[in-house]
Amino acid sequence: MSSVDKITASVIQRRLFFINEEMGEAMLRTAYSQILNASRDFSIGMFDGEGRLISQAEHIPLHVGGLPFAMKSVMEYFDGRVHPGDVILLNDPYHGGNHLPDLTAFVPVFVEGNDKPVFWTLNRAHQSDIGGSAPGSYNPAATEIWQEGIRITPLKLYDRGELRDDLLNMIATNVRHKSDFIGDLNAMIGSARVGARRMEELVAEYGFDTTMAAIDHILESSEAQCRARIGDWADGEYHGEAFMDDDGHGIENIRIGAKVTVNGNDIEVDLSDSDPQVIGIVNSSYANTISSVHYAIAYLIDPTTPKNQGTFRPIKVITKEGTVVHPRIPAPVTLSTNHPAQEIAEAVIRALTPACPDRVIAGWGKRYRIALKGEDPRSGKPFIWHLFHARPGAGGSQGADGWSNIGELASGGGLKFGSIEVMEARFPLFFRRHDFRKGSAGDGKHRGGFGISLEMVVETEKPVFAVCAGEGKVHAPFGLMGGKDGKPHFYKVKRAKDGSELELKTKAVGVIIDPGDTLLVESAGGGGFGDPAERDPAARKRDIADGLVDA
Repeated sequence: MSSVDKITASVIQRRLFFINEEMGEAMLRTAYSQILNASRDFSIGMFDGEGRLISQAEHIPLHVGGLPFAMKSVMEYFDGRVHPGDVILLNDPYHGGNHLPDLTAFVPVFVEGNDKPVFWTLNRAHQSDIGGSAPGSYNPAATEIWQEGIRITPLKLYDRGELRDDLLNMIATNVRHKSDFIGDLNAMIGSARVGARRMEELVAEYGFDTTMAAIDHILESSEAQCRARIGDWADGEYHGEAFMDDDGHGIENIRIGAKVTVNGNDIEVDLSDSDPQVIGIVNSSYANTISSVHYAIAYLIDPTTPKNQGTFRPIKVITKEGTVVHPRIPAPVTLSTNHPAQEIAEAVIRALTPACPDRVIAGWGKRYRIALKGEDPRSGKPFIWHLFHARPGAGGSQGADGWSNIGELASGGGLKFGSIEVMEARFPLFFRRHDFRKGSAGDGKHRGGFGISLEMVVETEKPVFAVCAGEGKVHAPFGLMGGKDGKPHFYKVKRAKDGSELELKTKAVGVIIDPGDTLLVESAGGGGFGDPAERDPAARKRDIADGLVDA
């Protein structure tokens, strides 16, 4: 392997970054579903022939740590059977996926003189539906994974450039809205192929040996940057915990326990003390758990450090099989990418508060998802709409207030709420109100971000079927270092026929919303950081003048 100078390595690193960005733009411009082309619930990544994550775009933090497990599964299953023109799919959480709605498309990259892939480009995207017994594939009633959707273990959809249309038809037949699914899948594959072409061009320009030498340098540099930051933290054994409200089947106050040991520039995270796996959908697949730990640490290191395989080499994760963070088959796991992903990260962050108090962040609002399935009276066609509006607030930190309306911790602001006007044009919905929820942020030297108050009228002619799948009505976003907790979520439906109100549970299936009913959402605010008495009086005056808090 040839050596490489630092300037060339830096240039190649930036090329990799912008290849990922181009892949993301291709996806954004061609995807069919609102969940992808507006809310951006997808991630892009690249691996080398050894299965090392070499680069990824700044999309959804949670996706990144789980991708190496999926890549390993694909490489092992198709060892010696991968050819130019192949496209491989995977979504199964027990084969390296996070949860079933996150489908991943893998495209191998070959260069002259190599009979095996030297790189892989991939796209992991959340499908608006992946089958199962509940629209939108979040089924709070599920007690086993087969009730959550179709499981795709490593599967070759394109073989040497030829589409296996029988397989495509089989998969698409098992999901609702077949045409949208196929359109989104084509967008995923197209974006991954864009990345593959750009990698071929990169190797043609610099040569394979120089490119790989640069990648080795990039991974080593990322590891060194991460270790340098961890080395600044106080050595010791630290403990943190976080709780989920319930699993939807009567198991409440589900605990995630983290023992975090800092030893020089290494970290060991032991999650063995977490509660046993539960009946409902809040179990976390193993890949999802590792990813949750990785993104927690990623929040605490320098934001300019690239997020690749090297970055996470200093981190060791220990789990106990049979717990909520490492369940046995066939435990359902659909909600895991939000919860307990966020609780795992929170337990780690809370544990590390004494070690690096200038780096930690207070609690963020949690994910409370609603999917609506109905018929649009303007077209007579069925629709599935996912609530990505009314995002919760982020927690405050040492240097700043939390962001308002940014969303839950696992997405880190990567999930967007789409244009209200576009949503109203595409779906039979009317947004009467969407503004900051007054007083929702936790007070502190640096307050949390504000949640949202939403009023949305359902303008169908037939009843709409709603599925609720989320967290955060009981356990509020926590304050840190003397900061106050933010307010938790509160969702309800106001009936048009008699004005009565139905308080919604975080996990419910079969909720009927009638034409003209109004969905009323009060989303959580982030926790505060530091003693409220130390808050800048000018900042308080601004919040009062903006109508965000009472005088």
